[in-house]
Amino acid sequence: MRSSSVDVATADGVADAYLTRPEGDGPHPAVLFIMDAIGLRSRIEEMADRVAAQGHVVLAPNVFYRAGRAPVLALPDSSDPDERAGFMDAVRPLVEQLTPERVVGDGAAYLEYLAGVAPGPVAITGYCMGGRVGWRIAAAHPDRVVALGSFHAGGLVTDAPSSPHLSAGDLKAELYFGHADQDRSMTVEQIEVLERALDDAGARYRSELYEGARHGYTMADTAAYDEAACERHFTELFALLGSTFKAR
Repeated sequence: MRSSSVDVATADGVADAYLTRPEGDGPHPAVLFIMDAIGLRSRIEEMADRVAAQGHVVLAPNVFYRAGRAPVLALPDSSDPDERAGFMDAVRPLVEQLTPERVVGDGAAYLEYLAGVAPGPVAITGYCMGGRVGWRIAAAHPDRVVALGSFHAGGLVTDAPSSPHLSAGDLKAELYFGHADQDRSMTVEQIEVLERALDDAGARYRSELYEGARHGYTMADTAAYDEAACERHFTELFALLGSTFKAR
């Protein structure tokens, strides 16, 4: 793989990012990789490399760039509940700063950057909060985003007037959702609401519950990691990317 750290100019500053791609000139279709709340780190880079090895140019931005370059926060000890709780308290304001308007603006910058290195349509894969961020970018840029994979995502259904599920009609992408069945941020009841919204919008999607998997099941540097669920996620993601880009 060819990989490097790059800077992406946004309306609010500069987002540092990880860019990885296969050897050779391509062309290679583009994938925007949206991190979880723990941040841009070696695990995200490993996952992005694995996606790139399938023949894609992958950009993984530090979506918390307004608070500084990655790592914005030190990775907590997953075996220490107090340390993890303190980390979540520290990261919560960073997540709250990602308003829908900022996410859409940042998304435009990420897509513009990708257009310069891999012209053409873009697929998105998002994890935890990244599923929600990816949804908003896909809904705001239906002419560019042709696929969205969302894995152990939280907050896709809320009581807020800006809840992502309310914009299901704006999505034109092919969608896949790999829900964790032990996820307080995306309960079975919320999944049902999400699926009704997608059905009502006529969206093209698959929504699956990963039994026994916890929120964060793809992240090998956390206690929630589930190897079987993670491998299933890669299988589904690669199938989504393969069918989407092959059809174009």
